[in-house]
Amino acid sequence: MSAATLLRDIFGFDGFRPGQQEIVEAVTEGKNTLAIMPTGGGKSLCFQLPALVRDGVTVVISPLIALMRDQVRGLKEAGVVAGALTSGNTEEETDEVWRNLENGTLKLLYMAPERLASNGALRMLRQAGITMIAVDEAHCVSQWGHDFRPDYLRIGDLRRDLDVPLAAFTATADEETRAEIIEKLFDNHAPTLFLQGFDRPNIHLAFAAKDGPRAQIINFANARKEQAGIVYCGTRAKTETLAKALSDARHSACHYHGGMDADDRRNVERRFQQEDGLIVCATIAFGMGIDKPDIRWVAHADLPKSIESYYQEIGRAGRDGAPAETLTLFGPDDIRYRRQQIDEGLAPPERRAADHGRLNALLGLAEALHCRRQNLLSYFGEDPAPCGHCDLCDKPADVFDGTTPVRMALSAALRTDERFGAGHLIDILLGNMTEKVAQRSHDQLPTFGVGKEYSRIQWQAIFRQMMGHDLMRPDAERHGALRMTPKARPILRDEATIDLRRDTIKSAKPGPKIKQMVSEEDAPLLSALKAKRRFFAEQLGGPAYIVFNDKSLIEMAEKRPKTLDDMAGIGGVGTKKLDSYGAAFLEVINGESAMPHPQRQKLSGRNEGSIFDRLLVTQATLSRGPSGTDKPMSCSAAQLAKVANQKPRDEAAIVRLLGERAADRFGAAFLDILRGA
Repeated sequence: MSAATLLRDIFGFDGFRPGQQEIVEAVTEGKNTLAIMPTGGGKSLCFQLPALVRDGVTVVISPLIALMRDQVRGLKEAGVVAGALTSGNTEEETDEVWRNLENGTLKLLYMAPERLASNGALRMLRQAGITMIAVDEAHCVSQWGHDFRPDYLRIGDLRRDLDVPLAAFTATADEETRAEIIEKLFDNHAPTLFLQGFDRPNIHLAFAAKDGPRAQIINFANARKEQAGIVYCGTRAKTETLAKALSDARHSACHYHGGMDADDRRNVERRFQQEDGLIVCATIAFGMGIDKPDIRWVAHADLPKSIESYYQEIGRAGRDGAPAETLTLFGPDDIRYRRQQIDEGLAPPERRAADHGRLNALLGLAEALHCRRQNLLSYFGEDPAPCGHCDLCDKPADVFDGTTPVRMALSAALRTDERFGAGHLIDILLGNMTEKVAQRSHDQLPTFGVGKEYSRIQWQAIFRQMMGHDLMRPDAERHGALRMTPKARPILRDEATIDLRRDTIKSAKPGPKIKQMVSEEDAPLLSALKAKRRFFAEQLGGPAYIVFNDKSLIEMAEKRPKTLDDMAGIGGVGTKKLDSYGAAFLEVINGESAMPHPQRQKLSGRNEGSIFDRLLVTQATLSRGPSGTDKPMSCSAAQLAKVANQKPRDEAAIVRLLGERAADRFGAAFLDILRGA
């Protein structure tokens, strides 16, 4: 039976959506396929229809149990024999899957990627007669993406072992992620690629700076009374407090996050599917497995992680094609928190730099000058016309030529060797004689005090817009110091101009005072130290405080020790921890540096260490004798350490430690050092 006939008879659709038919034909023909389709574009039909046309069983790798159960339920109701093997199965459901596999009637078998780790999975799939693999949410294979699932990396091996075609689907994949999908799933052999476009023209896009965010969300919901919506929150606690606030404002609202009991989560999912007008305040744990077509709005109470996350989350609205609306709130604390997440991650520096670039792209969307949709779709490689259906098309932003303040900021960064964050650069621009400015003589720079036209809060807004234009990025290896990107050079050289938004600069105001563990300048270093601590803690398999507690890390970030002796003076750094971790944490603070000889390292933080250093200097001075013409001679590091530790008081004791020849050359000078100590 043809796919078109099955589409009508089983799924009840008279025709394909735009782009679906070409994908269905390629997958049915057994071509390795990668399809990037917008959320709501009908991805599941593009592997379900071919599975029914082709012989054998199609295995579907999908990331969420709720998503699999929902699709299996829908297929069964349409008369298709399908099943899922998940940890959420009842015994009867699992028995039914095995029975249908054995009698040869099963057409689609859904599995979580984690199941591929079991020893019997490959044997079971071979025996099941698998003839095709379908991978839903294929972006989860991207190791440094926003939704990485480690077990997705096993799918490429599964394709090779079964030697069957693979069809991969996602709504969220920029060029870098697409390349990673092709590498991991298709061994860099280019599949048939379908890039349908990312536009969801029925969704209205809007961003707003936080100004009483709880009231902003409630007012947004009030204007959409009794319409189903999702409010994404950055923390579990906020999902609960915001759901209560919405309930108090007479909305039907509940919360959802990963820390809830599994039955409570299922109850929220069921209510959201069945009740009209329910609002769910949730972390990103909610939504991917909820195939509800009539979600009329999605709001973000906090800035998402990236444009990919934003696009996927707003895509849960308006899947029925009817109008839907979005609102995303953002503020300085959101950006600081997202930067901190990147800096505290264990990714290599080049990946953290790329992640800061992705966050810059999201800031660029938040601080966009013109059509919001143009900005969003250009990130995914499209070149659309203005949409007429976003907040900036509804009411254009107040824009001015910001070349002069941007050039001032870039000049301040360049003249300080790109070694400082926005806080110190703003002090220079405002002419603030801080201790750090005075220590480095930055009051002598031509840029000192040139930016008094703007307040500190306004300069912070200018720096945010500059990063939104990707003119500067935090340097992962310099702990938050701002480095210019190639885009900044033409502006600095007076070869290009740049517009900024006057409205967000004029309206900039201090947010609620949040107590920080360290100063703004020291925060990126503290994040890097936490990342190193986490690395060691994971190796030990214990909590992070076993390595160093927060108080020790804060002191390291503020004092920035340069040597192991300095490190030994940090509270909580005893001899054992200094020996185990000192060098690694010094490297985080100071970068690559030559570490002392192990014998010297053992003396770190003790008076004997400074004695060893003086003995070493004196030995170098006398290595060719008092006249500088004798045959070279030296003591071993172990001998110097013994002298520093035992502190001999006379020539006889020195001879016992060094031998007669070395004692004759160095003994008297060493005894002088010991007497002085």
